[in-house]
Amino acid sequence: MCPYGRGGSTPLARIFVRSFFIHLLNCMYPIRKLNALFYIVALLVTGCGRDFVEKVSFRPEVGDLLFQDLDCGAFCDAIEKVTTGYKGANFTHIGIVAKNESDELVVLEAKINGVQITALNVFLNISADRNGQPKVAVGRLKEKYRHLIQPAVEEGFSLIGKDYDKVFDINNDNYYCSELIYKIFLKANNNRALFELQPMTFNDPNTGKIFGIWQDYFDKLGVAVPQGQNGINAGGISRSPIIDIIYSYSNTIY
Repeated sequence: MCPYGRGGSTPLARIFVRSFFIHLLNCMYPIRKLNALFYIVALLVTGCGRDFVEKVSFRPEVGDLLFQDLDCGAFCDAIEKVTTGYKGANFTHIGIVAKNESDELVVLEAKINGVQITALNVFLNISADRNGQPKVAVGRLKEKYRHLIQPAVEEGFSLIGKDYDKVFDINNDNYYCSELIYKIFLKANNNRALFELQPMTFNDPNTGKIFGIWQDYFDKLGVAVPQGQNGINAGGISRSPIIDIIYSYSNTIY
C-alpha cells in the first residue's frame, strides 16, 4: 500500500508503508470485516498506482491470471509453508483480469469483503519487492482453453458481492480467491473442472501439528479445521499444465 505522493518517496519507504497497512489488515483479518479500512487504503493506493503502471510496457489481457506474493504476516507464512507455486514461487493470492463498462482493465478477485472488482493499478501496488516492483506474475491460458475466458469472466461478474468463504468450503456459495477462479472456469467448461482440487492441509510440516494461527482462526469461527478436505490454492493453479507463466513484474518471485 502506498499513501504517499508521486515522487519524493524512496522504494524502501513505499514498501514500509505498504507492509504496515497489509500487516494491520491481516492482524485483524480473521475476526473483522474491515470494509471501511479496505476502502480507505484503496483510495490511498489509487493515487499512486499510476506511478508504476505508466513505467512498464507490458499490459495483461482479459483472462490473464495474476498470481500475487502477499506480505501478510503469519497467515501468508503458513500458506507458503504448505503450498508451492511455479518454480517454487510463494503465491498467496490470485485474481483474473477483466474489463469494466468503461473498457478499463480491472481485476476480479475474492477478498475478505467478498467478490469484488479492483482497479489493476491498485492490485499491482498491494505487495512490492525491495525495488518497489509488484510481486505479481502473470499466467495465460493456453490456446486450447482460451475460448473459456469470456464465459468465465461473465460468470465472475455475476458473482460480485458474494461473501468471502471464511471456512474454505468448496461446496458452499461463498468464495476465497483461488476458489473463485476454479468455479468460474468450472461453470464456463460445462461443469468440468479445468483446475485440479487437492486435499487441503493446515499442518505445520515442521511439527506435523495444525498451525496455531489457523487453529485460533477456526476456533473463533466455531468450526473444525477442514484438514484433508478438497480445496485449491494460487500456487497450485500457477503450476497447472493448461497455463503458461508469461511475465513477472518482479525478478524476485522465482
